[in-house]
Amino acid sequence: MTAKIARAAVIAAIYAVLTIVLRPFSFGYIQVRVAEALALLPILYPEAIAGLFIGCLVSNIYGGLGPIDIFLGSLTTLVAAWLTYRWRNSWFAYLPPIILNGLIVGTYLAFLLNVPVYLAVVTVALGEAIAVLVFGIPIIKRLRRVK
Repeated sequence: MTAKIARAAVIAAIYAVLTIVLRPFSFGYIQVRVAEALALLPILYPEAIAGLFIGCLVSNIYGGLGPIDIFLGSLTTLVAAWLTYRWRNSWFAYLPPIILNGLIVGTYLAFLLNVPVYLAVVTVALGEAIAVLVFGIPIIKRLRRVK
């Protein structure tokens, strides 16, 4: 149990640090939040669900986009992480972070940043796909070999 709590804390810390350090790429309607490469970790570690949620929450507090991003963005990450865990034995596990962040985060960012909704939805989903598919899949493959 202690190891799982520690793992969740490490995931939260890595997520928050990556997002905050790479702030220019992590926020806005055109973004590639590199920390979202960790969004696939619930495939291997159920405790990653809490770690991703907390890491996103902390990151979004520093992001400066206000309560909507802090709460709705973090809840979107929580739901996406849970669905990734639920579908961990299927290729469907890769989709929740991409689809949910694209639709939910993209929609509210369009209103917060006064850009067309379709543009924000597409660019957020594309950035999420890059983080999840280009960076996240190799991380999962490597961790499977180590585990």
